Amino acid sequence: MLSYTVYSEAGGVGKTSLTANLAAAHARAGLKPLVVPLDPQDGDLSRLFGVDDDRANSDADNLVRHMVNAPKGPFESLVRTAGGVDIIPEHNMLSDLSDHLAREQKKAEDFGDAYNIYAQLQRVLADAGIADHYDVLICDPPATESDHLYNAIYATRNLVIPVEPSAKGEASVEGLEELATNFADKLNIEVGVLAAVPNGFKNTNDQRDVIDAIEFPTPEIIGDRTSMLEGCWRKQCSAFQYVQEHRSRQRDYEIETLAQYDRIARYLENESDVEAPNPPEPGTLEVDA
Repeated sequence: MLSYTVYSEAGGVGKTSLTANLAAAHARAGLKPLVVPLDPQDGDLSRLFGVDDDRANSDADNLVRHMVNAPKGPFESLVRTAGGVDIIPEHNMLSDLSDHLAREQKKAEDFGDAYNIYAQLQRVLADAGIADHYDVLICDPPATESDHLYNAIYATRNLVIPVEPSAKGEASVEGLEELATNFADKLNIEVGVLAAVPNGFKNTNDQRDVIDAIEFPTPEIIGDRTSMLEGCWRKQCSAFQYVQEHRSRQRDYEIETLAQYDRIARYLENESDVEAPNPPEPGTLEVDA
């Protein structure tokens, strides 16, 4: 199974949009992706895919309950599907995840048992047999360092890093390698960086300098597609669905961006020896996946 966390320590770099569109690209090729978003703030991936209706329902079962051994039902019942992508919707209880995990840790220690706060998402996914049911696992944690982020990385062991090619993004680029090393040391695991994906590229000299400094593979460099991505949020769908169903005419540069999402997905699959059964021509809107 291909598994990765889409993460950047800089906010506003298109992290959630990249997660959603890579998941859609995997699904288009006939693979079965599961996305686990972990952002406690509104305006998250569940909102983008229109599956956040139970977010504020305190009676609803949710991922946090499963992570602290207090589920209200089977894990499979949490799954919602949109655009061919399975999603574990975010819930407001994520805001208190660290407190809940700390209480579980203290309870375990009081009984003399070991408890790894960062391993709870992996435990839940393993108990649910996710590796047997899905081809791709993608986590979308918040940009801040938190138990949400560490659980995501512990469960996936790989990073895909969106990069804003700007002065703000340059600072995060300089720390990318140290970031991966710190994660590995803190969690006592091996963490790989599968790719960095520059977003919002306008082909300026400064932006090219920022991208040239990236030490990780950059399989594609995505241009400024603010209009298309804002349309996705407005219509609550992937870019593939937005261009196909909501654009009055197809724009070549947007089709090329869809092709880039497809090519990045194939690159990531190849890195983990996952072969998509029905990869479409990159950017093709009509697929049989």
